[in-house]
Amino acid sequence: MNAHELTLAAPAKINLFLHIVGRRDDGYHLLESAFELIDWSDLIMISPRADSQIERCGDTLGPAHLDLAVRAAQALQRTPQWQAAGRPGATIQITKNIPAGAGLGGGSSDAASTLMGLNHLWGLEIGDQQLSELGLQLGADVPFFLFGKSAFAQGVGERLEAYEGAPRWLAIAVPPCHVKTAEIFSAPELTRNSKPSKIAGFAQAARQPVWEFGHNDLQAVTASRFPQVRQALQWLKTAAASEGIAPAAVRMSGSGGAVFCTAPDAQTAQRLVDRVSALQNASVDQSPLRLKVCQTLMRHPGSVL
Repeated sequence: MNAHELTLAAPAKINLFLHIVGRRDDGYHLLESAFELIDWSDLIMISPRADSQIERCGDTLGPAHLDLAVRAAQALQRTPQWQAAGRPGATIQITKNIPAGAGLGGGSSDAASTLMGLNHLWGLEIGDQQLSELGLQLGADVPFFLFGKSAFAQGVGERLEAYEGAPRWLAIAVPPCHVKTAEIFSAPELTRNSKPSKIAGFAQAARQPVWEFGHNDLQAVTASRFPQVRQALQWLKTAAASEGIAPAAVRMSGSGGAVFCTAPDAQTAQRLVDRVSALQNASVDQSPLRLKVCQTLMRHPGSVL
């Protein structure tokens, strides 16, 4: 076991589109989506322990036993490789920067970075396939973060195919509401019969910095239940129109409530954010949006481990 502390970034993601194309007999939804990493990250510091305990410190969002990073460490502790390594423990400290309940995958990313970090720190040498299987037990998005690059996703999100995306800039607006993914997926009004995507159209869209392909089947449900999401979408569409960007480039990530607009360059993305800020300041009902300019990442920063 390596005896040094390890520091990892756990980046957020966006869903450029999200289609629900069916439902399995066990109730899980069948999806098509395009995942891309962005440069908005939590920070994870992992230190080895001589005992077998998992200590979680730093920013927390609930009970430790429900924390995805803790559950990721415990999943590794159930492997024969952990037994062979001498049953090590770890202290996991997380600084949270990614908003929770926003469809940006912060908890799943924390879990993936913890799996990668502990696999390296403990010297387990668990292969990609086994690590991905462990990740899927924690959440449908975790395998993508382990995959570590832009991916076309199918199934429940575990069937991943890499693609070369264009570098994109994004204006992101996060309303002050916590959207529970299970609530949105279980909504009776949710459309679950989108047609499978045409790969030729997807491949062409992937080469464009401003994304207009597809849609997000969850967006209408979330916007109807969370007025702040609906307002953020409207403000961002107004800002996009002022830059000559089509409304289709404005959409929600995952189950929300983060909304984003792709932009051709950093200056345009900043103007979009500034415009939304001005619209918010002029509103009588000022919901304090969290606004940020981000760029997509070509590779996960932890993929070099």
